[in-house]
This record gives sequence, C-alpha cells and structure tokens, in this order.
Amino acid sequence: MAMEGSRGYRSGLVDLQAGEISREIFVNEDIYAEEQERIFARAWLHVGHESQIPKPGDYFVSSMGEESVILCRDRAGRIHVFLNSCRHRGMKVCRYDEGSTPVFTCPYHGWSYGTDGRLVGVPYFREAYHSRLDKEKWGLVEVAQLANYKGSIWATWDPAAPSFAEYLGGFTRFLDLQLDGWDGREAQAEVLCGVQKWLVPCNWKFPAENFSGDTYHNISHRSVDLAGIGPSGAGRRDMGERDVSRKLHVCIPDRGHQTILYVLPADKLPPPAYMNAPIVAEYFRHCEQEKRRLRGEEARLVGAPGEIFPNTALLSRQPRTMAGWHPRGPHQTECWRWYFVDRDAPGEVKQFLRDYYIRYSGPAGMTEQDDMENWNYAHAASRGTIARRYPYNYDQGSGTTVTDYQYQGLSVPGEVIDLTEVQSSEQPMRNFYRRWSEFMEAADWSQLATWRVGERRAAE
Repeated sequence: MAMEGSRGYRSGLVDLQAGEISREIFVNEDIYAEEQERIFARAWLHVGHESQIPKPGDYFVSSMGEESVILCRDRAGRIHVFLNSCRHRGMKVCRYDEGSTPVFTCPYHGWSYGTDGRLVGVPYFREAYHSRLDKEKWGLVEVAQLANYKGSIWATWDPAAPSFAEYLGGFTRFLDLQLDGWDGREAQAEVLCGVQKWLVPCNWKFPAENFSGDTYHNISHRSVDLAGIGPSGAGRRDMGERDVSRKLHVCIPDRGHQTILYVLPADKLPPPAYMNAPIVAEYFRHCEQEKRRLRGEEARLVGAPGEIFPNTALLSRQPRTMAGWHPRGPHQTECWRWYFVDRDAPGEVKQFLRDYYIRYSGPAGMTEQDDMENWNYAHAASRGTIARRYPYNYDQGSGTTVTDYQYQGLSVPGEVIDLTEVQSSEQPMRNFYRRWSEFMEAADWSQLATWRVGERRAAE
C-alpha cells in the first residue's frame, strides 16, 4: 500500500454524493490549523447575550474560535467585542470570567484600556516614550463587525462578511424560537445564572454535527428516558407535544444551518406539562395561549436541537439553552452552555427551570454525560493509522429532501425531510459538512455567498 505524507485539507475528504466523510477532518492537525483561518476567522460567531452586561462597565470574557475576547459595555452604553490581548506584549488584559470595571489594565506592563477599547494609560509615557506614542493607534483590537440580534451578540473578524441577517438567511425563524418570549413577545430571553464550561477530548465538529439534528439516538439516551427527569415528571422533555406533531429535519443549504423542528396540528396547543408544579404549569399554559393569539400559525412551530454554522447550538424548548463548541486543538473541545428564561417569568418558574436545566444539561446533566462519552470514544477510536483509512457513513436519508414543505397550511423554508414516519436522517450533518468544505475551499466571501447569484438572477 502506497503511503502518503501528512497533508492538510484536500478535495474529496467530504464526499456527499457517496455519503462518506474522511476521519482525517477530525484528527488531522494541519486541517485543524486551516480551520482557524478559513472558518473561525471568517464566519459569524456567537459571543454572548446583552443580559450578561446590563450596565456600563460590565464585561464577559468569551471566545471566538481559539481567540479570547471581551464582550463589554462602555460608559455610553455601547456594546463592544475586543480581542483579549494587550497591544504591548500580548498578555490578557482581563483574566476574570465576568465583572465590572472602568478600565482593563494589563498585569504585565500596565497598559490600560477604556471600555471603549481606547488606550488610556501607558506607564512612563513621558519618560520612556517621550510622549510620542500614538495612543489612538494602539487601542484594543475590535471585531470587524458586531450584531445584536434580539439580545444575542454575534461577531466576525472579517470586514467582507455579509451582515448577520444575511448570514442567517431563512434560519432567522428558528433563532427567534430561542430568543423570543414563550408568550410570543419578541426578544424576551435573558441568561439564567452563569455559563457552564467543560472540556471534552474530541474534535469540535463532533458536538456541532450532533446538535445539527442527530435523531438516531435510539440507544444513547435510553437511561434518561427511563429515569423520567423531564419537567412533567415523565420522560426527558415535554414528550406530549412531540407525540402530536410532525417531526422535521430543516436545512438552509446555502448557509450551513440546520435544525430539528416540530410542527403542531392547526387545531392543537401543546399538551399540558409541568404537572408536578401547578404554578409553573399555569404559567406555561397562559404563555401558549398568548403565543397563539399573538403569532397565529407561527405559534405551531416547536423548536428542538439545531446548529448555526459553524459552532453554535440551539435548543429552544426545555431545557432552553444555547451552546458554543470552542476548538482547543484538534483533539479537545471546550463546551459552553448558556441557559435562558423569559425575563418577566415569575421567580418560582425561573427556580423550577434552573433545577431542571441542571438535571438535564451541562457536564453534570444526564444527557450531556451520554454525549461526552460518545464523542470521546469516537474521537479516540478514529486517531489510529488504520482507523483513518476508513470513512464515516453519512448516507441516511440521501436524496429525500423536499422544498416548499407545508403542513396544514404552514410553510417551512429550506430543504425538509419529514421524519414522522422514517424516524431519522443524516441530512443536517451532510448540510453541515457541505458548508464546512465550502469554507475550507473558498478564497473569500464572493465565493461563499452563493445565494447572491440567485438573488441577482431573480432581480434581472
């Protein structure tokens, strides 16, 4: 057998026509290094939520790929995202997870920066620099673009990237399920408590593809189902609403975003849940009625796990969370999970949901432990010389997508597979890796923004 030297990304590692993907993209260090430049330096990435920095001077240290960044609010109330690195010798200017401060002071040589990023203090400025250092030039590095979408903060390092709204495309509808209120009012979500963080010995793409819409969990979470830790006291989530809905895989093919989606029948509200807590049950019953009144047919959409390319996971039902899969080398991922509640929800409801979230998600949650074990062992078993010769199979449901999907008068955008009868497909994963390979091959956004070609033709 002819042996090849170690190489980075090359065409053919993602073969969607055959439904095969090389293990190299998970374990190859050269490919990982290329991802940092081609994906994480160009894509829009989730940074945090405005409820984490409610007042001027508040900050939250987040991550964009391997880069440590500071999400903060300046004295005038404006939101910024800065590279967490001093312009003098690179030391982190903020080493705490969150807090409030008038300035960020580098603990190495003492350069200080305002919350607007300006360099405001330089030791021995007159003596050592002879007052000639251009402070305007040496402020903190700020992201090229920032977007505040219904309180969620997103950023990109690429000034040529499309706007965040354009980057989302038709997926906006599903992010709204995460950020709007349970009663249908817009932008009602707030972060509950802090952010959970933990390390998993696997490549970042394992959790990213899983939350793209893995419906093949016929074994992994069986113990969780049997334990009955759901908010209704039975099962792992609100299974009643899922049992009466159409279950779909929805992909936005030219953006790389995808989700599981449930669509309720036109004549049904979600079945009652939270029976173990009457006050909580009444709160959600009222919210569902209000949502149907305010949103009409749109209230029939029930969110489920999904992924905004490249590394932000959504779960807009209970437990209501967002997650970031931060790369920490080809063989390790730092997982971050935000938990959301409606900011106007009663305290008893927030406390009930907090307890449920802890039981279900995060490093101590029952389902997340299942996931961590799967990703850990899968990654470890794919690093060997022999294992890397054999691709993964992603062929489930190939060629069965439809567009212009409708159910009882409600239209769903993108490419859709109805899972109600077939139970599972791997279309979300194929959509994720299609976009991944496009980012790895494209020279710039003129090649990545493929939807603009169709828009120009339609305009002409």
